[in-house]
Formats: sequence, C-alpha cells, structure tokens
Amino acid sequence: MNYQDTLDFLFSQLPMYQRDGKAAYKANLDTTIALDEHFRFPHKMFRTIHVAGTNGKGSVSHMLASVFEEAGYKTGLYTSPHLTDYRERIRINGKKISETFVTRFVEHNRAIITELKPSFFEITVALAFDYFAREQVDIAIIETGMGGRLDSTNIIAPLVSVITNIGFDHTRFLGNTIAEIAAEKAGIIKEETPVVIGEKQPEAMDVYMQKSQQLAAPVNVAPDRFEIQGATISDDFKLQVVDVYDRFLDEVQHWELDLVGAYQSKNLLTVLTTLDVVRGSFPTTPDQVRRGLKHVRCNTGFAGRWQVLQHNPLAVADTAHNKEGLTMVMEQLSNITNSHLHMVVGMVDDKNIPELLSLFPGNATYYFTKPSIPRAFDEKELHRLAADCNLKGEAYATVAEAWQAARNAAKFSDVIFVGGSTFVVAEVV
Repeated sequence: MNYQDTLDFLFSQLPMYQRDGKAAYKANLDTTIALDEHFRFPHKMFRTIHVAGTNGKGSVSHMLASVFEEAGYKTGLYTSPHLTDYRERIRINGKKISETFVTRFVEHNRAIITELKPSFFEITVALAFDYFAREQVDIAIIETGMGGRLDSTNIIAPLVSVITNIGFDHTRFLGNTIAEIAAEKAGIIKEETPVVIGEKQPEAMDVYMQKSQQLAAPVNVAPDRFEIQGATISDDFKLQVVDVYDRFLDEVQHWELDLVGAYQSKNLLTVLTTLDVVRGSFPTTPDQVRRGLKHVRCNTGFAGRWQVLQHNPLAVADTAHNKEGLTMVMEQLSNITNSHLHMVVGMVDDKNIPELLSLFPGNATYYFTKPSIPRAFDEKELHRLAADCNLKGEAYATVAEAWQAARNAAKFSDVIFVGGSTFVVAEVV
C-alpha cells in the first residue's frame, strides 16, 4: 500500500462528513474510546489545549501553535478540515505528518479499522494522537471538529478548554438555539480545568457559567481582560496592527498579526487570555508572543482565512461559511472602496442558502459555482436563489471555470472574492 492507496482507502471506505453528511456523524464516543484503548491511550502522553467554537477556532489554534513554537516548545497541531492535503490536519512545529507515517499507521492497523468501522474523523484523531505521543510533543493544540461534547477529540484532559464563540452552524446536530449549541460546545469543559470564553453572548454565557460551576472550572472571559481599541490593516494586506487595552496591567499593547481578516482581532483576545492561563505550565515572553503572532502563516501553514491570492486585481479567499462568519467577511469587503467586486461563490447543501445569500452585496458581479464534493449545492439552483436576492451573475459548472471567468473580467483596480464554502476555497488556494 502506497500513500495514494492509503488516501483512497481513508476517503472512499470510511464514512466522511464532508462527503456523506449526517451518515458519518456518530452520537457517542464509543468508537473513539475503543480506538484510544487499542493504541494504549496516547492522548495521556502529552499536554493539550482544547479549542471549540463556531467561528475562529482554527485561527485561535494556529496562533497558539505559532506562539508556542516560537517559545521553543515542540508543538503539535490538530485541525480540520484540510484544504488541499490530508496531512495539513496533523502538524508538529508547522511540519505536516509524513506520508510514510500515515501509510504505515493504516497498514498496521487495518484489522482494527475493519473491526470497529470508525468514521474518517475518528481514525484521523486516533492517528494524530498516536503521532503526537510517538513524537513526544511538549504540547498539542487540539481543535474540535463539530460541537464538542460528542466530538472525537473530547477524550483529552486539557490544560485549558477554549470556546471562541457560538453561531448557527450544523444545527441539525447541535441544536437550533444559541443555548443548545453552547451546551454542545461546553461539553469540552472539564472538572477543575480553566475555561477561556472568547465572546460574551448572554444565552451562551448562562450555559457556560452553569456548566463551569458544576465542574468547579474557573472561567476566564477574554473581553473582560482585554479590549480592542483599534486595528489597522496594511495597504498590501500583509499585516494587521491591533491595539489592545489590558485591564489588569492598565496599558495599551500593540500586536502585529499576519492574519489580516478584521475578525482576527477578536481571536487575538482569546489567544492572549489563553496564553495567560497556561503561563504557569508553558511560559512565554512578550517577544515570543510577538514573533508567534507575526509569523502564523509561515510557522503553521495557515491558509484560507482572508488569504490574498493575487494583487492587481486583488483576489481574496475566505472559508467563512455560516451567517456569523460571512457577516464579518462581507463587512471587511465593504470597506474596500472604489473597487468593483467579483464574487466567486459556491455552497454545500446543509446550509440555509437563502439566508446566507441575503448577506452578500448587491452591487457585485457573481460567478456561481459548486465545489467538487457530493454535498455541493447545485450551481444553477444557487444562481436561481441568488436572483431572488437581486444578486446578478452567471452559473459555472466548476470552481476553476468560475475563478477563471472572474479573473478574465476583473479590471486592474477591481477585487475578486472566492468563498461561501471551505471546499470552494480549497480549489483555488
């Protein structure tokens, strides 16, 4: 079995949410626990930080990993989904897991995989934990896949549990209210383990406080410690400077980020709070934090969030795919003045498509498309629904065709946006 054979097995034989949707979702941790026992509990061999949330959890995870790497710690990073390479999900100090390790892992454990029939996500989590244990990482940043309570990553005993925010995504699994979704995310809170809350949302805060009190888990609310006083993005979209007021120290701090989405300033507060909480176990200096925040993309391979694809015309891709995330991205697009927008947009079929389309600007040219996955929403139907929202454009059968059409039409001073789905972005980055 070579690496491509291994990928074919993982992608085609195991239930996969990106492809199969609900059929790949399991409402318990039984298989995860059985796999963990089979591999002799690798998650107990390294320290962890657990990160959940509707939006921002990937950004927070990558920023934390970059800082710890700059501080000299051997740092594991587990995230999902990947954009172009399966190995993006599992990294140590920014370096992707080797093809050889992936292949040997599947070869050597094919019997247990056949017996337990895990999902794609379950076996990938088991692979990540086994890899981090064998490589003896100092600390691993573990991002949940969906929710938290029943997520396959939720067998770890982290140093701190981080919840970035709550929004309406994956509602068929997580619930239809902020409180219901928050209860699922709050499932990562552990007994007597600190919690960091990234945003104060009243319905969610009630859930967090109740769960934390039950488990005697200290709560740290990022906006209570830090306040954003201003943010500036460079003209070339390479750097963002965020002014943050630290209430404890009574001083304004200036942080430089190479993640230039305006929404990253909120994630920064979550990162700074988390670093403070774990300082006793994993100390970092201000200089290490500064270097880590300024070199996230280089250190961790972070991609897909307000990622500049080209200049003249400016083209940007962003994986935001729910109401809260797209609202922030559309707001940032609206701040780019004197430019006509070309929007390459595709979505998947488990979203409230009309609601999401209502967030997009009317004064743009659209190139409706669909990503190359079974759950993709038909581009012609997307075009039809968009017309009801007064969004004008044409439908294209593939992302490549839509992307090329936008590039052909855009003038020097125009702006091209690519998004609506992680899987659309994956085909252009």
